[in-house]
Amino acid sequence: MDSAAAAAPGPVLVTERLHLRPWRVEEAAIHRRLWTERDPRVPAHRRIDAEGRPSIGDLEDWIRRSTREMGPGLGLLALERITDGAVLGYCGLVDGGPGSAALEGEPPGPEIAFELLRGAQGHGYATEAGRAVIRWAREAGLERVHATVWAWNTASLRVLDRLGFAARSRRAARPTDGELLVLTTVL
Repeated sequence: MDSAAAAAPGPVLVTERLHLRPWRVEEAAIHRRLWTERDPRVPAHRRIDAEGRPSIGDLEDWIRRSTREMGPGLGLLALERITDGAVLGYCGLVDGGPGSAALEGEPPGPEIAFELLRGAQGHGYATEAGRAVIRWAREAGLERVHATVWAWNTASLRVLDRLGFAARSRRAARPTDGELLVLTTVL
């Protein structure tokens, strides 16, 4: 079976240079590579641990679960470059993460999340994918989308600024992790 036929059902967004689509199980190694390339300032639970977890098998299981459980519009979509089919990372909406609950007086809501392989960074892919996800959220009738980002992550902050996100609150995380910013865009 070819990989197009093996793709799980779910949202597919198309931009000038990208297809945003559900992950395929055979792409677990690419997802693991994202874990290995993360900045050492990322909290330990978001990096490969001493036992090598998550393993490729763990991520294959995650892909199977996430494609079965993906709600309408929720999930981390693989960013596939149209010209060559290369998977560059992900972008999507996750259900009410840690930052959205931190906004006093506002209901938790979906959060945008994105991550790219190092070689794909700096080419505008995150902004392009983020615009597609925000456009989809607006068309789906969502009122706002949140984002959480570490204050030291200036590249992600630039992307979020281009997407119209504004800082709503700051909170200290564990002393070793730094300051976590919560941003929101109203659609």
